[in-house]
Amino acid sequence: MTQSPPPHPALPGRSKLARDMGLMGLVATGVCSMVGAGINVIPFMIQRHVPNIGPHVLLAFTIAAVPAVLAGLSYATLASAMPRAGGSYVYASRGLSPYLGFIASFSQWFSLCVAIGVVSYVLVPFLRDIAVAMDALGAAALLESGPVRLAISIGCLWTAAAVNLRGVKAYERLIVPLMFLTFALGAVVLVAGFSFTHADFATALASRGGKVPAPVEPPLTLSVLMPASALLFASFIGFDSIAQAGGEARRPGRDLPLAIGIAVASVGLFYLLFTAAVYHAVPWQYIASEARHRDLTAPGLLGFLLPPFWTIVIVSSAAVALIKDLPAMLLAVSRLMFAWAQDGIFPSAVSAVHPRFRTPHVAITASATMATLGVLGSHLAGDFFLGVDILVTSMLVNFLLMSLSVLALPSRNPNLARAVTVLPSRAVQAPLAVLGVVVLSVFLGVHTWRDLTMPVTAWYLRSTPIWLIVMGLGTVIYLRELAALRRRGVDVDARFRELPPE
Repeated sequence: MTQSPPPHPALPGRSKLARDMGLMGLVATGVCSMVGAGINVIPFMIQRHVPNIGPHVLLAFTIAAVPAVLAGLSYATLASAMPRAGGSYVYASRGLSPYLGFIASFSQWFSLCVAIGVVSYVLVPFLRDIAVAMDALGAAALLESGPVRLAISIGCLWTAAAVNLRGVKAYERLIVPLMFLTFALGAVVLVAGFSFTHADFATALASRGGKVPAPVEPPLTLSVLMPASALLFASFIGFDSIAQAGGEARRPGRDLPLAIGIAVASVGLFYLLFTAAVYHAVPWQYIASEARHRDLTAPGLLGFLLPPFWTIVIVSSAAVALIKDLPAMLLAVSRLMFAWAQDGIFPSAVSAVHPRFRTPHVAITASATMATLGVLGSHLAGDFFLGVDILVTSMLVNFLLMSLSVLALPSRNPNLARAVTVLPSRAVQAPLAVLGVVVLSVFLGVHTWRDLTMPVTAWYLRSTPIWLIVMGLGTVIYLRELAALRRRGVDVDARFRELPPE
């Protein structure tokens, strides 16, 4: 007698994720994942990592928005048909192949965990700037010490994990107000930035015995502009967190694509205005000079022009905005792990759902542990941009696979392709997806070229070999778990042609 194959690992009677998240919670998840260190640090520290970008940061930011918009359209299209936890993994595994789905999302999980560690680590310079503004120079020096910086970073990270463990409703009650607070306090930076000029900054700096370097503008070349745009692309990463929460959205078919569109549009406009405001007030020559030997933040730069009280307010606000990244990003990475385990290509214990809070508590804890290693890695590397580089590599690959999934879905999985409600016409879908493939491939090539040609003291300070090692590890895990599924008699092809259960 032939034994029937085992069912999908979602067991009857087992606790499931709660579909309690509304549109505002989804938008806040995307916004809070995007706005933080990216806008307060990267547009200014890029002067160190892409020398000679000079006054052209705003142009590079605008170019960086193009692949983000194209990837967002692919995400919205796929989310309308496959509203499940671990969105990007589900999209690629059903649209392309389970191997590509897992390997890309494993890279995404790894890089986002590193990014969570980076965000936790760069929080401390904001606290240092508060101490400086208060003339507490001893406290500022203490915050620069290694043990103190590590303790604060790891403490903030695990506080965010605790919020996630308490459930979606508690998470939403925290994250939505923080989203509005982020935009409101960002408006303070906009007003301050556009209220002052370079002459005002030069006068303020001279009163402290400083001087703005001579205005020697470097020539604008593609060899400078494109690597800068690829690096600034990291600031747009985060809207994909919305897709990972697909298993907890109340009205997923409508709210997931809408939330992605709102997050990308609102954050993109905010980024451009924010960056323009700071560079309107602070000469790029000064930013480029200072970035060579210390970490810079937007509030710290504007502090030269503002009274101590307002400096403390905006730096404190930026620190709060940075902290709010952590719960949203942890939600995203934990749902990826949960989705793998649901499909049986990761240890089944990771798919456990807390019976009271209805959260994937094992996946949250494991992700927070990995992010803690990201904090330690940032500290040992002495430069958080290594984490940013790994994130950009991973997400460019992931976004590229999303565009390829849109192209392949009708032939790979026609039933799911017919369920698409966002850009349902292939006459619109296909050209946009092809354009996404081309643009994202160019950005990936430019970013990889920059990584492999920049001078470093050791190979492990390059993001590309680290990413390849992670891919190798992910491949080993996938092949082992796939073999185990087949030994249990699971029809792998059939499983990955259907959506995971609710």
